[in-house]
Amino acid sequence: MNRKSEYGPKLFLALAALAVSGAPALAFSLEDLNPFGPSKYEQKVDPQVPADHFYNEGLTKLEKGDYEGAAKKFGELQKKHPFTQHARKALLMEVYSNYREGKTTDTTTAADRYLSLYPNTPEAAYVTYLAGQVLFENMPDIHRDQGNMTKAMKYFQAVVEKYPKSDYAADARTKLQIARDQLAAYELNVGRFYMKKENYAAAINRFREVLFKYQTTREAEEALERLTECYLAIGVTHEAQTAAAVLGANYPNSPFYQDAFDRLKGQGLSPKESQDSWISKLFRS
Repeated sequence: MNRKSEYGPKLFLALAALAVSGAPALAFSLEDLNPFGPSKYEQKVDPQVPADHFYNEGLTKLEKGDYEGAAKKFGELQKKHPFTQHARKALLMEVYSNYREGKTTDTTTAADRYLSLYPNTPEAAYVTYLAGQVLFENMPDIHRDQGNMTKAMKYFQAVVEKYPKSDYAADARTKLQIARDQLAAYELNVGRFYMKKENYAAAINRFREVLFKYQTTREAEEALERLTECYLAIGVTHEAQTAAAVLGANYPNSPFYQDAFDRLKGQGLSPKESQDSWISKLFRS
């Protein structure tokens, strides 16, 4: 016999009888009408663990130096108790825990989430600073990709611009200058590599980057001297003379100026600024 046709009417009649008789709800169990017999699995309700329980567990792990475990606890709190004040505090502590663990991606991801959800809280400046700091502390050497330093600069710049009166603004300004020096040094290093390969066009582009983006760094002096070398190598003497002249005007005591001067002198030339040169226009602006 078809199981559906056998038990369908029984269930309907039982429910109908219950409604007519007004019998109490516990007069029978739907389990009695289960055509497959009693359930093999006991249904259990997961008790709601208070938010402060997760938070305190996270703090305990922090105190013990278990930063990864702490971050997980704070993350669990946010899943169990979203859109609460505890969730906001837990996200802040997740950023901090990941920062202490030195996890750049996890720190910046949590920080970005915090700033998107709570951009106007008193802790927003600190979260922004931590995101930049974790990238800064994992600074690569100048022979490697500087993507993280570029990202760090964006966070530090945000601290300076959005939270200029915060406790972190002064240090963010210092870190910004260090980051600019690092990025300028990277560009110089790549430029020197191209010079060794006698790819002067590619080298010039790198030295241009230093002057356009990082003109206030100490690497600007060497960039001007290297431009003098490159332009002399390809026979563009007016640009070589301009690079040396601008170098001497801005850094008269620099050893790089003496090098540039000597290179020009060796070819019967002297520093002379051309007002039409991109170098001249850049420094005038």
